[in-house]
Amino acid sequence: MRLANLFTFVLATDLALGSSNWFSKAAYNKWHETELERWLSDNDIPYPTPADRKDLENLIQKNWDNYAVAPYKNWNTEKLTAYLTSKGVGAKGAAEANKESLVSQVQAQWYETEDKAQHAWEDTKDWILDTWTDSTLKSFADKHGIPVPQPRKRDTLLQQVRSNYEKAAKKAGEAASYPGNWLYETWSESDLKEWLDTHGLPAPQPTTRDKLIAAVRRNSRLAYLKSQAQLDSASARVNAAYATLTDKIIDAWSQSQLKEFCDKNGISVPQGTKTNELRALVRKHRAEFLEDTLSDSAASAFGAATSKAGNQYAKATNDASLAVQEAFNEAVGTWSNSRLKAYLDARGVPVPQASKTDQLRALVRRNSHKAAVGFNKWTWDDLSYQNLKEYLVNSGDSAAKKVGESSSATREELVRAAQDAYASASSVGGGSYASATSYLAQATQTVKDSVFDTWSESELKSYLDSYGVQVPQGSTLNELRAEARKQSTYFKYGTTNPVDTAFAKISESVKGAYQWVLDQVGAGASEAKKKTKNEL
Repeated sequence: MRLANLFTFVLATDLALGSSNWFSKAAYNKWHETELERWLSDNDIPYPTPADRKDLENLIQKNWDNYAVAPYKNWNTEKLTAYLTSKGVGAKGAAEANKESLVSQVQAQWYETEDKAQHAWEDTKDWILDTWTDSTLKSFADKHGIPVPQPRKRDTLLQQVRSNYEKAAKKAGEAASYPGNWLYETWSESDLKEWLDTHGLPAPQPTTRDKLIAAVRRNSRLAYLKSQAQLDSASARVNAAYATLTDKIIDAWSQSQLKEFCDKNGISVPQGTKTNELRALVRKHRAEFLEDTLSDSAASAFGAATSKAGNQYAKATNDASLAVQEAFNEAVGTWSNSRLKAYLDARGVPVPQASKTDQLRALVRRNSHKAAVGFNKWTWDDLSYQNLKEYLVNSGDSAAKKVGESSSATREELVRAAQDAYASASSVGGGSYASATSYLAQATQTVKDSVFDTWSESELKSYLDSYGVQVPQGSTLNELRAEARKQSTYFKYGTTNPVDTAFAKISESVKGAYQWVLDQVGAGASEAKKKTKNEL
């Protein structure tokens, strides 16, 4: 008791005196100054330059909880509600569902405790690599001379890269706690964009390679937590199914049913195996599986792990990515030539002369993971009528101002005038161009969540017509807005879907991937009942 009291007293004294022991230190206190600046920059938190280390640490301390430990505190009510829904928890009544109430509900359902989140940032190599694909892990290993035994299984690959992570950073003369761009040197811009697409995260607009890396790095912890939650959920479903696979059910299965089970579970069956030997194999596999709940053998959702369930999860992930790609391809299949060319133009992709529609679509699909390059004339496409008029009147371009002041100008006329004024400013450069890009940045950020809300029915139909989308008779205003948002999202971001994340699709795919387990168990239970009844 005395020892416990003494420990409590010493600890309280240490904390009161601002001790620098490990218990009172946050992870960032050990970071290099460049890492402190990088974290602030990644999270769009302004900091003075030059600034001493103490200033940087104090600034991070003020923002650490809301960005690193509990990022949902920065979410809007729509995102908070969506998260609760994904967890199967309905937000409380509208009267109670204010921001503070929703944050409290999300906190109760969050992936990890705040204490665990704090500790996670002490060693980023334990999780930052988990959402990488096999090919990006292999490229990293090859570049840094990390030996990986053949065959290169994902588990071994991940383990080897983790073990050599700090050594690679040190050799490159770089910091490893909150790593710089060196970590993504082997990633192409398409790899970075594809990672964001897979996780349902929109690429920064306008974007550069540095901004893409910052977006991947900033969201890596949340992506890891989501993938682990999905994997745990899938594992629980499979374990529940296997737990119901009783000896009586196995005994009731015919030889063909036993063989089918072995085939679907990747259980090797030697030629000439007898029925009783098949039953023994199934029981052995069941025992092995229930002892291994995927926590080790399928720690990552992105790659084939050694267990059957890990492979099925990886397949489900791949299926989800394909489903997202197919949805994009389907949308592109309706686009007009001008819209297809605009998509490519916005990404700096050269369009061969006299390209046919099918060739343009193939080129667009090939560049589905290519990010748009900066602001361009197509950025004006989905600004509101009022935004366009405001820009034209204040653009400093007399012809543009005249159109902006016209009370009879249509939205299409305003868009054309804004595009022309922007093109002119872009060619001249200087203050006019800086003013135009500044206005675009502000306007696009302002309308990000409310785009199309103020548009009239005729404006929405005209916008959809520019994509070649046929509007069904009797479509409501909300249906038109939803379709316009969908087409706009595909045009801006390619395959990504910021509203319905890939993880929602993965969850559905996982259910389908494991349905065969439930079907097998159900069929076996039915046979077992019949057999028992006959024996009686």
